[in-house]
Amino acid sequence: MSEAKDFLRDLLDQVRAGDSYGQLDRFSDDQLLAPFVLTKEQRRTIATNCDLDIATGARLRSFYQAIAAATEKATGAFTTTILDLNSEGFGRVIIFAGRLVVLDNALRDVQRFGFNSFEELAARGEALVSGATKLIERWSEVARDDS
Repeated sequence: MSEAKDFLRDLLDQVRAGDSYGQLDRFSDDQLLAPFVLTKEQRRTIATNCDLDIATGARLRSFYQAIAAATEKATGAFTTTILDLNSEGFGRVIIFAGRLVVLDNALRDVQRFGFNSFEELAARGEALVSGATKLIERWSEVARDDS
């Protein structure tokens, strides 16, 4: 399995982990990943001057938790994800490994969160995992410090 497919597997694991009652068991992997893909036309129709949809927030959280999980698998360093969003779709996501910040992204207009294709979704996730992994490898001592 390629690294990109590995990230999609990690993302599916995170989506399914949020389903404590097994309601998602009846859906295929492609059906679960489909909401992560939005065309430019679909994005344009989504208003940004409204409250954040709960499902979109859950997808965003799953995406960044998948990045943390994939980074943890790649490095063995324990990761933590902090996602702070306001109801208008603005906020920040931070992923830590030990005392090291391995990802820090400002978020805006997350009502339109999505990718043009599964390939773009996988590529973006893998790029973020790769960047986080490189930071942990460079600053291993800080990443493994849990004091």
